[in-house]
Amino acid sequence: MNASEIRSTFLDFFRSKNHSIVPSAPIVVKNDPTLLFTNAGMNQFKDVFLGNEKASSLRIADTQKCLRVSGKHNDLEEVGYDTYHHTMFEMLGNWSFGDYFKKEAIEWAWELLTGVYGIDKDRLYVTVFGGDDLDKLEPDHEAFELWKNFVSEDRILFGSKKDNFWEMGDTGPCGPCSEIHADIRSEEDRLALKGSELVNKDHPEVIEIWNLVFIEFNRISNGSLEGLSARHVDTGMGFERLCAVLQGKKSNYDTDVFQPLIFEIAKLADASYGADSNKDVAMRVIADHLRAVSFAIADGQLPSNTGAGYVIRRILRRAVRYGYTFLDFHEPFVFKLVPHLANMMESNFPEIRIQLNLVSKVIQEEEASFLRTLSQGIRRFESYLDNHKGSGIIEGHFAFELFDTYGFPIDLTVLMAREKGFEVDMNGFNQGLEEQKNRSRKAAEVALGDWVRIYEDSGKTQFTGYTSLTEEVKIMRYRIVENKKGKHTEIVLDKTPFYAESGGQVGDTGILQNAYERITITNTIKENNLIIHVCDTIPAHPESGFVALVDIQKRRQTANNHSATHLMHAALREVLGTHVEQKGSLVDSDRLRFDFSHFGKMSAEEIRKVESIVNSKIRENIEAHVHSEVELDVAINEMGAMALFGEKYGEKVRVVTFNESFSVELCGGTHVEQTGNIGSFRIISEGAIASGIRRIEAVTGEKAEEFINKQLEQLSTIRDIIGGTGDLIKSLNNLVTHNQQLSKQIEAYESEKTITLAHQLSELTVRLADIEILAREVQIKPELLKNVANYLRTRKQSQAILLATKEPDKASLCLAFSDDLTRKYDASAIIRELSKEINGGGGGQKHLATAGGKNPSGIEKVLQVFIEKMSSGIV
Repeated sequence: MNASEIRSTFLDFFRSKNHSIVPSAPIVVKNDPTLLFTNAGMNQFKDVFLGNEKASSLRIADTQKCLRVSGKHNDLEEVGYDTYHHTMFEMLGNWSFGDYFKKEAIEWAWELLTGVYGIDKDRLYVTVFGGDDLDKLEPDHEAFELWKNFVSEDRILFGSKKDNFWEMGDTGPCGPCSEIHADIRSEEDRLALKGSELVNKDHPEVIEIWNLVFIEFNRISNGSLEGLSARHVDTGMGFERLCAVLQGKKSNYDTDVFQPLIFEIAKLADASYGADSNKDVAMRVIADHLRAVSFAIADGQLPSNTGAGYVIRRILRRAVRYGYTFLDFHEPFVFKLVPHLANMMESNFPEIRIQLNLVSKVIQEEEASFLRTLSQGIRRFESYLDNHKGSGIIEGHFAFELFDTYGFPIDLTVLMAREKGFEVDMNGFNQGLEEQKNRSRKAAEVALGDWVRIYEDSGKTQFTGYTSLTEEVKIMRYRIVENKKGKHTEIVLDKTPFYAESGGQVGDTGILQNAYERITITNTIKENNLIIHVCDTIPAHPESGFVALVDIQKRRQTANNHSATHLMHAALREVLGTHVEQKGSLVDSDRLRFDFSHFGKMSAEEIRKVESIVNSKIRENIEAHVHSEVELDVAINEMGAMALFGEKYGEKVRVVTFNESFSVELCGGTHVEQTGNIGSFRIISEGAIASGIRRIEAVTGEKAEEFINKQLEQLSTIRDIIGGTGDLIKSLNNLVTHNQQLSKQIEAYESEKTITLAHQLSELTVRLADIEILAREVQIKPELLKNVANYLRTRKQSQAILLATKEPDKASLCLAFSDDLTRKYDASAIIRELSKEINGGGGGQKHLATAGGKNPSGIEKVLQVFIEKMSSGIV
């Protein structure tokens, strides 16, 4: 069975068991503050488990794209070294929401594995929960008895809470689980030692393939458990591991999930997989990381320096540095593999094929940027060695700097150090690494209090804010939340006019008030699909009724900007082409920001056309038409609405149109009733944020007027400064031309001054042995030092020139050698040593180098030390 057949067999099996087959959720998580990426198949059903929404079906199955870079067995730096762990992987899963439970889950798992896939029963072991005294939980005897119908008792193992009790987090739904493990060792190894001795012992050939979770408890913040009103089943089977078992492979990387990619990598590197262990690790790393990065970008997450974008950047850079170190890839190469990945995945995951150009371009640009950084890191490493000759040790803090700042894996630093006869202080490096992890953990720590329930609620708040900005409401529950910024209170209402941050639109602010108190709402957010109102105070009378009042001015301005975003998106597609697609947005009361796919800088004429189209639509005063509860297929295929990659849509969607032939979008945000309400529209900036991704910032209404008035004021000020009364552009051109003429005159004067000074200084050289030495402080601008020194060093051979100049709080040095002396002397290395006397640093080339420092009084010592060293010949 190939990988595609294995996947479809799983889905067909559960379809036959009356499960609805649903698509994978995006790998990038948008509305869950506790997650950056989908890391398990259950993530998209989290609200169902929490009781915040009803499932679309009582029985569901799917294959879910997942990404993990931390946690048990998922340290990013370990991926590629073993045979069965990955960053991006598929999780095959089936769910029951209050329908079937342990009996059916166990029966069907066994039927599929042994009856359909044909796995040898003697190679399978199962584990069940062994109980826990602290939680006062008995062993899962029910699961044990059910498994006895299929497996002999010596193959049913009781596991610890760590291995056999699944929890969503510190709080929330949880329950015992039953794992199925496969023993894929050789017959000889199996006879020598029972597989039961190796279950959950991290043996690479006795591996967990399926986890059946029986959710029946809820963990509350004091640590205790309470029973759930409805019991659920949540199972997850590692697709890549299943393929290894069914295809008779010892490693996931030897299956057809990875081998086509590894073949292409080997071809690019002119290498053979299996011939060299270091190269093999590199190929596995690249194949794995290519998948993770490509799917993340296709789902809307660009590499960046923060959050989820930083994780994607780290993963891609790890792939590049392994290719650089072990496969001799010194030019971008990962992007060349994206078309092969698209071909392999498009039958089930077409998003990479559809966005092939974008994904490839973004990866290529990131690779090129990182290779430049890597080159800088190598120079930093070489500089460090120059300054630590004889020590034989690379200090741990410096090794960590290379890792953290320049992306060097520690094994690359160790390899480079060994080639130079150095060792790396691994204890110091590991200390730096642990401190960084602790900082990251601390920054991410959030203490969620238990919900204080005032009234029983359905877990879903009715949003009334499309039609009303005031509402009589009740507080259903609240909780205290503590993070690094301090404490705040989160409130859930029975209904609300407050729009919760989503789809790029910021959350509403406003107040809750009654006769007893006034609570300021500072933000409104979504936690999965629960609308949460953030405030700084705990309600004193939560059982009383309140009036919810949205900040009307902010909401109106935000709606203006959101509707303008829709008009601009349509205008961009009209002016630039239909390849333009939204890749991100931010809409608040001050401005709109819009990221979109396009591979070139917009010209001034294109920007003017977009502005003109949008403003013409504003003047037409087009009425907004909102269609609620539209079938997703109808919205896309009949109404022509655009679905964005990386967004999760329900079966029913909301469609917003401004003239059905112009702008039709799936959108849950708030909008103007007529486009005339927007007033006016101006683009204030356009630029690149990544390869193939442009960003526009624009303003509307009063903010657009303010922007235009500011521009006019600046023009008026410029006119006053240049004293022009007629054609302003002509006056500016005249001014620029005059300035260029003056600059040329200054350059000619400085060149003449340089030659004159050089001639004067050439008379002051001192001959030591066969070398003419000049070491002088001169009164010229620091930027002219190089010109003088370079002129002197090229006039004749055996010249060593050190020039210095100073300003009130700064010293500048320039050291130069004639070409014949560079075989013996290195100006860059020497000036780094000399610059210590002026509390500074520097560098350059062997023939010419410069330095700067904050201690001008040290110049005299620098000149003295240089002459002494040149005299002794030990520079």
